Amino acid sequence: MALADTNPAGIARRNETRGIFSRIMDGLVHIAETNHRVRRVQHLSALNDSELAARGLKREDIVRHVFRDVLYL
Repeated sequence: MALADTNPAGIARRNETRGIFSRIMDGLVHIAETNHRVRRVQHLSALNDSELAARGLKREDIVRHVFRDVLYL
């Protein structure tokens, strides 16, 4: 009886490495998504233009407004 290996060691190692980088990226995405500033941008982006105007904002200024003390834009 013959036995064939369809998953060579090199492929397993490559998948393991990709898994590490995927986990790192997942962690970075999680950090970004839980950032209160990112949530604020998402909230303001969900408003319509008249609601933004009532707050004295334009859609293109949302990020500048939320990050004004950090990015110095």
